[in-house]
Amino acid sequence: MMRKGIIDRFEGDYAIVEIEGSMNSIMRSDIPNDAHEGDLMVFDNNQWTIARENTDKRKKEIQELADEVWK
Repeated sequence: MMRKGIIDRFEGDYAIVEIEGSMNSIMRSDIPNDAHEGDLMVFDNNQWTIARENTDKRKKEIQELADEVWK
């Protein structure tokens, strides 16, 4: 089953990931080493990967919204 989640923050050995509206603790060792807060990840075939294209698109949309607010 494929799931998607967004890294909210890191707490010690855990990444706190929002999955379908709820916060989940995932061991840092179970996600890619280069994962950062705000990255969109996909869980498929028993492993987490970063969806770089979707992460970049999401960050751009958030920045555009912030720019509009501050005009």
